[in-house]
Amino acid sequence: MRSRGRDLLDAPPFFSAALPARKITDFRAGEAIVSQGEECTDVHYIDDGVVKLTSVSNRGRGAVLGILGSGDFFGESCISGQSMYLTSAIALVRSKVSIIKRKAMVRLVEEDPSVSMRFINYLLLRNLRMEQNLIDHLFNSSEKRLARTLLLLARSGDGGKLPAIFDKINQDTLAEMVGTTRSRVSMFMNKFRKLGFIEYNGSLEVHNSLLNVVLHDNPHLRRRAEKEE
Repeated sequence: MRSRGRDLLDAPPFFSAALPARKITDFRAGEAIVSQGEECTDVHYIDDGVVKLTSVSNRGRGAVLGILGSGDFFGESCISGQSMYLTSAIALVRSKVSIIKRKAMVRLVEEDPSVSMRFINYLLLRNLRMEQNLIDHLFNSSEKRLARTLLLLARSGDGGKLPAIFDKINQDTLAEMVGTTRSRVSMFMNKFRKLGFIEYNGSLEVHNSLLNVVLHDNPHLRRRAEKEE
């Protein structure tokens, strides 16, 4: 099950070759790349690794907004004039991140139509994914949200097997992403394994049958999935 639009997201080599001269920085696991509230002056591109985007409310309540991997951007809102980062970006594992000055990125997008088209498509598709995540959080149970999160991560892998780097995403992080407790994540993971939807064999493998959890009692999503197969 793979949409044509997804191919535009799976093109890290294109962006790696097209981006202007940039500073590539190594970040340790757990190290903050940018912090919420800092001045927003640069676009960041993940050359290798996994980065967690988080946000903390004025009342001190935190949430994981997304997990980004190789070929993803963050901080691009500085292009539109945003003055501060609205989220923190934290390396989940040792990661290499390119730091691109705002003016250099703007010049590249303005001067190279192929980069501009791919960059815009990338942003539109990522915004669509985030919109779907929001709808998922508002209307679905925590069990369905966990199933959808695992399926999305599995799509980054080969044949349903999550890349080894995603083994670093523990149940606490999954709980933050799903918006539930670690104990409930553990309970649902055990349930999925007993039903044969996932397997643990040194690494986590997610089967397409897990989609049944997401589509249960949702005929609209079921019809949409059948069209994409």
